[in-house]
Amino acid sequence: MKFKTTKYIFLGFLMFAFVLNLSCRTEEIEFEQAPPEETLIPNSQVANLMQRVAMNDGSNDNIIDYANCFNIQLPVTVTANGVQLVITSPTDYDLIESIFDEFDNDIDTIVIEFPITIILNDFTSVAINSINELYTYASNCNGENEFDDDIECIDFEYPITASIFNTNNELITSITLTDDEQMYNFIDDINDNDIVTIIFPIMVVISDGTSITINNLNELQNTIENYGDDCDEDDDYDYNDDDCNNCSPLQLIDLLTNCSDWTVDKLERNDIDYDNVYDGYLFNFFTDGSISVSWNITTVYGTWSASGTGNNITVDINIPSLQYCNLNWNLHEIQESPGETKIDLRVGGDDRMRYESNCN
Repeated sequence: MKFKTTKYIFLGFLMFAFVLNLSCRTEEIEFEQAPPEETLIPNSQVANLMQRVAMNDGSNDNIIDYANCFNIQLPVTVTANGVQLVITSPTDYDLIESIFDEFDNDIDTIVIEFPITIILNDFTSVAINSINELYTYASNCNGENEFDDDIECIDFEYPITASIFNTNNELITSITLTDDEQMYNFIDDINDNDIVTIIFPIMVVISDGTSITINNLNELQNTIENYGDDCDEDDDYDYNDDDCNNCSPLQLIDLLTNCSDWTVDKLERNDIDYDNVYDGYLFNFFTDGSISVSWNITTVYGTWSASGTGNNITVDINIPSLQYCNLNWNLHEIQESPGETKIDLRVGGDDRMRYESNCN
């Protein structure tokens, strides 16, 4: 009798343990579906847009490879106009540009030291052993300023966290994305068995530097569609056309009016060099929009103004006595170095005037 009672107690314990285990397992795999506006569906419009934002931009090193669909993995050794450089970061592209800009009438050349590795739009790495191999890959890129898939006018602010529930194995995984390559591959790897939830809010940065808070996928899609084409993606081979990305009329006015005795360092009109025409002339700019120009015992006057933003700042100069100065110039570049400031004005490819001052 005692044995039988013990047997029933033991069987009851087993049943309790089984029920307890079943209830624990149910609790363990329970998954609460996120709202649709937070769930990322593979191959959806917003997923494709996100991947295009994260896509590798191949145009930032066009001064070296003349190709928009890949860039060269750094470091790389190049020789620019006979000067050997080791390029270790994107800021070093400015070193090449400075060498190319040193003289106006020379032929700029760049020689790449092989082997190199190129990084394609999808972050795939390819070893390149010769200039002919590089040309082959470059020939498959879209040309200058042609439409391509990458969206360069908006960027993600990382880190971004996502939750993945796999309906096959019932596992929940949390992943933190820290850069564009991880984001690109993350979206590429989503399959139909995954329920992916982005943890909002996240932040994106548009082309003017403004950060925008995004609270769900609908907002993200609308923001990318609204701002994705809101800038010049600079998909051309003119390395000089973005030298004033951060220029402003206030910066220009401050330099011109606070520094005195500007001289004409470079002057070219209609492809004719007039560098020496105004040799010894001293230009002074005033906040009321007037200019005085003095040489020998002569002083003449004119007017000036500046307006616009970034690479589209217009500088209107009108000095009746100095005809070669007068034009609605575009501010091309401001170069500041210790003891020297240069302001480069251009129109098209044939007209150029560069002022120089020993003032910072």
